[in-house]
This record gives sequence, C-alpha cells and structure tokens, in this order.
Amino acid sequence: MQLKQIIPILEEMAPTAYAEDFDNVGLLVGNVNTKITGILVCHDALETIVNEAVEKNCNLIVCFHPIIFSGMKKITGKNYVERAVIKAIKNDIAIYAVHTGLDNHKLGVNKILCDTLGLTNTKILIPKQDFIYKLTTFVPKDHLTNVQKALFNTGAGAIGNYYDCSFQSAGIGSFTGNNDSNPVIGTQNVFTEVEEIKLEVTFEKYLQNNILKALFDSHPYEEVAYEITKLENKHQNIGLGMIGELENEISEIDFLQFVKNKVQTGGIRHSNFLNKKVTKVAVLGGSGSFAIGAAKAQNADVLVTADLKYHDFFQAENQILLADVGHFESERFVKNYIFDYLSKKIPTFAIILSDIKTNPVNYI
Repeated sequence: MQLKQIIPILEEMAPTAYAEDFDNVGLLVGNVNTKITGILVCHDALETIVNEAVEKNCNLIVCFHPIIFSGMKKITGKNYVERAVIKAIKNDIAIYAVHTGLDNHKLGVNKILCDTLGLTNTKILIPKQDFIYKLTTFVPKDHLTNVQKALFNTGAGAIGNYYDCSFQSAGIGSFTGNNDSNPVIGTQNVFTEVEEIKLEVTFEKYLQNNILKALFDSHPYEEVAYEITKLENKHQNIGLGMIGELENEISEIDFLQFVKNKVQTGGIRHSNFLNKKVTKVAVLGGSGSFAIGAAKAQNADVLVTADLKYHDFFQAENQILLADVGHFESERFVKNYIFDYLSKKIPTFAIILSDIKTNPVNYI
C-alpha cells in the first residue's frame, strides 16, 4: 500500500479537521507516494522509536503526540526533536501524528479513558465551538430535490444523531439577465419571476469547499445566490473531555486507588477530599486544567486529568475533587486503540505496536 491509501483510514479514525488550531497533526515527515512496508504505532515518535521502526522494517510511524509541534527553523540535531526527524528522513521513514484529532473524537482519547474507568452514560465535556455553519441558497422548485440530495451526499444536514436535515420556505425569485447572460429559465433582458425554495442546511466547517462544489454542480442557475453563516451552536459529538457515571458510588480514596491501578500511575496528586461519595466523573486526557470550570459546571464529583499546577488545585474550591494522574498515564491506552483500529482496517498488513516506554516521567 502507498501512504496516500493509508492516510484516509487515519483520517477516519482521527480527522485532522477535528484538531485544535494550535496543534500539528497529520503527515509530519514523508511522501504520500511512498510504498509502506509496515506501520509502527507508538505514543511519542522519539529517536529510539525510529530505531525500532528500522529494526522492524516499518517505514511509517503512527504516533499520538506530534514530534514536530512548534516551528523549526533549523534541523541540526541539537535536540531530541531534530535528531528524531533527521533519523526518520535518513531512513525514509514517514511520521504521522493524530493528537487532538483523536482527543476531540467521541470515540477517541477521552472515551478510551472513560471505558478504562468503567464510566457509563458518557458525553462530551466541552463541545467544540465555531464548528457548525449554515448554507442558505435559493433553488427553483422543480430542481429542489436534485440540489438537496447533492448537498446531503456531501455531508450537509447532519446534526448530532440525525442526517438529511434541512429547512425550506417557498417564495418568488426575480431577475433580469443582460446580453451576456445565459439564463436556464427566462430570456435575456426580460424580467422573470420564478417559484423558488429557500433551502437552509447546516454543515461542519471543514466541509465548506465540498459543499459549495456540490451546490454549484447541482444548481441549474448560471449565477447561484447563497450565503454562509457561522452558528453559535456547539457540536455535541465533537470536543474535549468527557463526563460519565460510575455504576456504583465509591468513596474518594477508594476511587483514587481504583484510578491509580487502572491507569498504572506511580502516584496521584489531588485536591482536598470533600468527604462525599464519587458517582459523576469528568475526564480529560493530557493537560486539562482548562476543563476544571466545565467539570464543576456539570456537577462532576471528580475531574481526572493531568499537568495541574499548584494554583490549579485552588480552583477546586471545595466543589470538586481534582486528580492529576500524570500526562502519559491519562493517555496510556491510546496507542493500543490506534493499533487495534488499524489492525481491523488493514488486516493483511504488518502493523506493530511499539514496546518502548516513552514516558519521560518516573516515580520513586
């Protein structure tokens, strides 16, 4: 298989369109026309991982964290990022990162953590904003079905668990074409009125180019009138963090011990105990201090996350138990998920799960 045949499978698992603006996801190193001999799945694409890929005849590394995160002005091998990139290029190894594309997916990082902790009735903690747009256009009545179907087939009209959603209102459209016009309905220089339907459909913003192409290809008019507006609605199926419920309530200390065993961490830093039972649990894999407010607003008993600073713990304000389980630990099983996903999607291909520990944090 060529890399360009594998990328759509990775996109299905972790759409780059779902990634946060600050992130650097997708193909970081390599050429899409490269013939792939094997895939090595890992958490961090360090130099040791590239060595492992060479040893195991894998020329594609699929990693969770992007090894290239911020801009690189020089590649001289002076740090761990540059050394990994140099070694990958020297050995013709491609590197593809999924990161927040998988963080924001409803079956991704935080669902994995929820499943690890046995949470039920899960939903997105912080739904993605500025992601839903609306197309408004005007279609001759007799052509409505054709245009509507074309837009639906491109992904427009999908809202949560529903699809083929639209709103229609009837009216009269008018126009006069000049000498250079080529009207499908009416005649040049003759005022014309047509029964039209005002058609409105929502869509996810990354689909805009495809949506407009479908509109122009299916619409009968030479000049298509349309408007695109950004909606205030949050996307309930895309976003960071999740919140769910334990099957049975449990004491705070027992819950933290349970989490410690499940994510295999060397220790948990936590805020003051509130001396109440834990039932409702919010999670956010990786750095999650920004989720404290959302977890409190949704009455979570505890937030399981990582990378909390000293002053972050004050935000608990005796309303929630904050538990910092470690960055790597909160995402520990993500590479297993990626491996399982690719193994099912490409069952006849060599896909290998890295056995190298890349967590830079140690405990005594």
